Amino acid sequence: MKVNGYEGLKNLREQYGYSINDMAERLGISKSYYCQIEQKKRRLHYEMSKKIASIFNLKPDDLFYEECTDN
Repeated sequence: MKVNGYEGLKNLREQYGYSINDMAERLGISKSYYCQIEQKKRRLHYEMSKKIASIFNLKPDDLFYEECTDN
């Protein structure tokens, strides 16, 4: 399953029925930090991309590969 980068992340989160707060708690970060990731206002490090992907049983490349290759 491929997801369209940061925009796809929000859609995926909503499909799973997770709120922003749910994601932040699962990742061990603040709600504002997670919002900044989803809005592409904060740089996403590989370790965090692994954590996010694991919540959805995906690989980081399934979520963010297109974002990396577009730059």
